[in-house]
Amino acid sequence: MDTKKVFISILTLGLLNAYCTAQTRLVGGPCEGCEAIHEYGDRLLNYVDTLPKFLETEPKLKLSGTVYEKDGQTPAADVILYIYHTNRDGIYEKIGNESGWGRRHGYLRGWVKTGNDGRYTFYTFRPAAYPNGREAEHIHITVKEPDINEYYIDDFLFEDDPLLTPQKRRSRKNRGGSGIVVIRKDNGIPSVERDIILGLNIPDYP
Repeated sequence: MDTKKVFISILTLGLLNAYCTAQTRLVGGPCEGCEAIHEYGDRLLNYVDTLPKFLETEPKLKLSGTVYEKDGQTPAADVILYIYHTNRDGIYEKIGNESGWGRRHGYLRGWVKTGNDGRYTFYTFRPAAYPNGREAEHIHITVKEPDINEYYIDDFLFEDDPLLTPQKRRSRKNRGGSGIVVIRKDNGIPSVERDIILGLNIPDYP
């Protein structure tokens, strides 16, 4: 057997394997349920969305901010954000006709798409902690940039939540920037401002 040909074959296979691995590696790593960001159907997304039960539920909550490119300065356009959270009983509430990831996430969820200024706004309400009392109140958020697969960033967490212990604060990865927010009033509505930096602390980000 020609040793040179064998060596070339092995080298070629190795390069092909490395190429295929690079092509299939996901930005941000594994993300169960992140594909739910595509489940907005035929809705025309813009920079603002109002989640179900906003009008009748207290305390109301306005989530706003600016999405920036990885330089932290340039507003990022055409970025889709997806959020979902529990109801005031700490349950991912369902109507009963959910499909896809709605069967897990419930129907308290929403989608926005940033404009040229990178701004986003969600109108919703403050979720409750899980009934077991082990997790701080939180709002899940997923990001989808043009030409990059979807990935999750740090949940919204609330500075005044007694379940947000020092240990839990230290465990945060700050994916996309810190998700710990302070609630302030904006025209009478409890509001938070959170800016997001694309790619910040996101594994395998280009």
